[in-house]
Amino acid sequence: MAGGGFLAGCLHGGTSETDEQNDSSQTADESRVLIVFFSRTENTQAVAEIIQQEVGGDLFEVHPAEPYPVEYDTLVAQVDEENEAGYTPPLQCRAEDIQSYDTVFIGFPTWDMQLPPPMKTFLREHDLSEKAVVPFNTNGGYGTGSSFQTIEDRCPDADVLEGFSTRGGLERDGIYLAIKGERRGKVKAEVADWLQNI
Repeated sequence: MAGGGFLAGCLHGGTSETDEQNDSSQTADESRVLIVFFSRTENTQAVAEIIQQEVGGDLFEVHPAEPYPVEYDTLVAQVDEENEAGYTPPLQCRAEDIQSYDTVFIGFPTWDMQLPPPMKTFLREHDLSEKAVVPFNTNGGYGTGSSFQTIEDRCPDADVLEGFSTRGGLERDGIYLAIKGERRGKVKAEVADWLQNI
C-alpha cells in the first residue's frame, strides 16, 4: 500500500507508522489507498490520521473554496439552506490522479443529519467507479443520519464497504476536538477492530 504520501492540492501531511507491517506481496502499484476527509473541529481529521497509521495511504483534506462561517448558528443556517436547495459548494482543489487508487476512504462529520455539502461536491467531481469506497464519520451523538446511504447512492458503481462512526465533539455546546488523549487511544482501538472486520 502507498505509505503516507502527499497529494497535489489540498494535501495533508503525515507518514504511516505501519509501512513495515504491510504485506510485502502488495506493492504501491497493486493497492493504493486514498483517505479523503472533511473536518471542521479536527475530530474527523483525527480518525483519518488513525486510519493512515493502520493502513498507510495518502491523506487528502477537502476544503470549500469559500470557508464556512465560524459562528455555529450562522453555519447551521447556511448548511440548511444549501441542503434545501441541493447546492454543492465549489472546492479549493481536486484530488489529482484519483484513478490510480484502488481504495478510497471518505470521512466527514454529520451535518444537518446528512453528508456535508462539500463532500457531496467531492463525490460529484470524482469518479469512484470500481473502487472500494469506505465511509467513516464523526458526530455529536446523533449518528450518521442519511450520510452513509448518500455515499452508496452517489457511488453506484463502487464497492461501498461497511462504514465506521464514532462520537466526536459537540460544537453547539462548545466541545470541539474530543478525539485526543485517552479518547484518541480508544478510538484507535475501535478503528483497528473495524478495519479488521472489513
